[in-house]
Amino acid sequence: MNGTRRLEPDPGAVELDRRRIIRNFDNAAGGYEDAAVLQHRVARNLDERLEYMRLEPLWVLDLGAGTGYGSRLLARRYPRARLAQLDFAHGMLLEARRRTPPRQLPRTAWLRADAHALPFRGQSLDLVFSSFMLQWCAALERVFQECLRVLRPGGLLLFSTCGPDTLRELRWSWSQVDDEPHVHLFVEMHDVGDALVRAGFQAPVMEVEYFTLGYPDCTALLRELRRLGARNSVRVRRPGLSGTRNARRLLYENYETLRGPQGLPATYEVIYGHAWAPSRVVPCDARRVTFHARDLKSSGSAGKAG
Repeated sequence: MNGTRRLEPDPGAVELDRRRIIRNFDNAAGGYEDAAVLQHRVARNLDERLEYMRLEPLWVLDLGAGTGYGSRLLARRYPRARLAQLDFAHGMLLEARRRTPPRQLPRTAWLRADAHALPFRGQSLDLVFSSFMLQWCAALERVFQECLRVLRPGGLLLFSTCGPDTLRELRWSWSQVDDEPHVHLFVEMHDVGDALVRAGFQAPVMEVEYFTLGYPDCTALLRELRRLGARNSVRVRRPGLSGTRNARRLLYENYETLRGPQGLPATYEVIYGHAWAPSRVVPCDARRVTFHARDLKSSGSAGKAG
């Protein structure tokens, strides 16, 4: 993997297409749970970290809830808490509602909204939980600022996201074909921690864990990424070789050189982090962002928390 070609494009030249990301996740909603083996493992790892947190939340936000797996873990851990499941993909929220246990329905709200502008009053939530969502955000520090705004003094932000070694084998294999950005560029762990501090959080703790999954061939990996909604979402793509049959053949040949005992490897660098809202009472923006739940019916109003 030490080729002479440039492995990564200029980050400043890459802009994600938000509409395409939403469409990909909407299309993936029905089959997401069956494909999300690693995503479920990471959500459980996050949930286990709450064992060591002195926290008895009344209002909990699952930010980027997807099909609601993390929310179901949170509901079992905090059975008396009211839970808001928020996602920007309508299909994911419909699936999350369908999978919510009946006993939890009266204490749950489903919100279609943007993480950059959360539809909650300031200082209204006790816990923001977010697993494998932040890598899809255009402005990470802005999302952290919103999380801080809606958390009560002493509230907790707990999250996981992808680090820059994620899918490094696929990125390298594509780099031998052309110079187009086929795999997202993920933020370094120390940059995530710096963004937390700049946003105003206290005592951030960052950890990293590596997972390597094995696949029988490149087709199987790409099929799984499609089932997860994790498709290429770069806004502007230059015409070239990447869309041709020859490009796909070259990709497969490059990836095949990395084959090991467990098949073709796919690395995931998972960053875990948590940080606390300042315990002192600080001025906050008391505005409430207007949102539209479309066809979803909410039980309770998360916007009136607190």
